[in-house]
Amino acid sequence: MPKTHKCSFCGQEFQHGTGLMYVKTDSTVYWFCSSKCRKNMLVLKREPKKYKWTTHYARKAKKE
Repeated sequence: MPKTHKCSFCGQEFQHGTGLMYVKTDSTVYWFCSSKCRKNMLVLKREPKKYKWTTHYARKAKKE
């Protein structure tokens, strides 16, 4: 069974061998499924809770 990773921004699962792994200098590892997610988190510094297309938004909406 192929290994899967979970996107650090949108929460979508994707297969090993695709996507992007980003390692910060403090050894924190982020996995991204697309450049859209990478840019939103690292370049634009957005919070995933504010965007409807992320699973984090769905969790927040479910609690309310």
